[in-house]
Amino acid sequence: MHELGITRNIVAIVADAAQGRKVRRVTLEVGELSGVMTDAIAFCFDVVAQGTVLEGALLDIQVIPGRARCTACGAEFDTATLYTPCACGSRRLEQLQGEELNIKTMELEEAA
Repeated sequence: MHELGITRNIVAIVADAAQGRKVRRVTLEVGELSGVMTDAIAFCFDVVAQGTVLEGALLDIQVIPGRARCTACGAEFDTATLYTPCACGSRRLEQLQGEELNIKTMELEEAA
């Protein structure tokens, strides 16, 4: 499960950016086509966050749908997989969204 490693990296990045301040909430953007299992990230988050400034923080995962543009006809369409062909039959696609894995925001407690 590579999601454990991803979750460890997310916690490390946020903890570093928080500079010792307590983190209340972390918002992630995860693309449907990224290959990352959001349920596994959510499952691992509390365990990985223990003993860090993220302990007790809420994790908000926003799923970004897949979207592509056909290079043959120019049509843009939603796609649930990387292999979905265009309605024109072409498989020459430019992925527009859905492969993201971003830390979008973090909410910190006020500094004393």
